[in-house]
Amino acid sequence: MADRKPALVLHLHTGGEPLVFALPDKDADELETKLHLLLEHGSVESVQTKEDTRVWVNFAQVAVAYIDDLQRKGKVFGLH
Repeated sequence: MADRKPALVLHLHTGGEPLVFALPDKDADELETKLHLLLEHGSVESVQTKEDTRVWVNFAQVAVAYIDDLQRKGKVFGLH
């Protein structure tokens, strides 16, 4: 079985291509548990990427956000 490659996927209200940020495994699990709250409250949150950089996301500008596994082949939205 291949290693997991989690990423934060953000679809902005303004449209366009989604923003994708590769995440460390440990941070991905924690972020996934609070993602719904960040979207609901339109919070600004610091996100640590796998490349050891930090990005600040204004979730008030995000229409859809989810954690996806970039390792999967044949992606179908909503299925693992």
